[in-house]
Amino acid sequence: MNRVALITGASSEIGSSIAIALASNNIDIVIHYNQNEEKALKLQKELENKYKVQTLLIKADLTNEEDINSLVEKAVKKFNKIDILINNAAIDKPNLFSEKTSDDFKEVLDVNLVAPFLLSKLIGPIMIKNKYGKIINVASTNGIDTYFPMCLDYDASKAGLISLTHNLALEFKPIVNVNAIAPGWIKTKKDMEDLDIDYIKSEEEKIFKNRFGEVNEVASLVEFLVSDKADYINNQIIRIDGGLY
Repeated sequence: MNRVALITGASSEIGSSIAIALASNNIDIVIHYNQNEEKALKLQKELENKYKVQTLLIKADLTNEEDINSLVEKAVKKFNKIDILINNAAIDKPNLFSEKTSDDFKEVLDVNLVAPFLLSKLIGPIMIKNKYGKIINVASTNGIDTYFPMCLDYDASKAGLISLTHNLALEFKPIVNVNAIAPGWIKTKKDMEDLDIDYIKSEEEKIFKNRFGEVNEVASLVEFLVSDKADYINNQIIRIDGGLY
């Protein structure tokens, strides 16, 4: 029987790349999305046709606890288990500090931090009952030592996600491995379109590899962490930033 992975924000570039990497290892995928149904459907078709895995497509608003409960219920109803949870979904509301609002701040925290907490609270006991589980939280170097006041709500959410990782690892030991990855600059279509070319070059100069990372490199790290080869890796925050300084 295949393992089953629930990936939040699976229609995003990084989420889709993670889904493809796991499906290539015969892992069935619960594809969560909220807004981009077209990309989610395209991903579902690719996973089923190319990798012959089972999938389940679920729309859910991660700021809504009822939606989160329903997401898990539907996944468990179809597969009877969830072996792997990838807390990948995240939002960012960059803006001048003086123009940030408490509502925006709370929304970022709800999606980036509260949702991973709620999903882990629901799914962790299922993993413990089945005596197997891997939770990967997609954090960021922004939550460690990279500071952008325009993104301080995002940064705070990722710092909180790192703290959550450590606490979940303790709570779910010894059955469930809980780790986080902390990407630096990753070459997504959005960043390449939104960032000025001179700014990109200045940021690349701060990276030992002198380039932004690729989404498939992030996916490869997740692929390794959920594999049996990484069974002794637990409670870790793994940077994937090309040597950012």
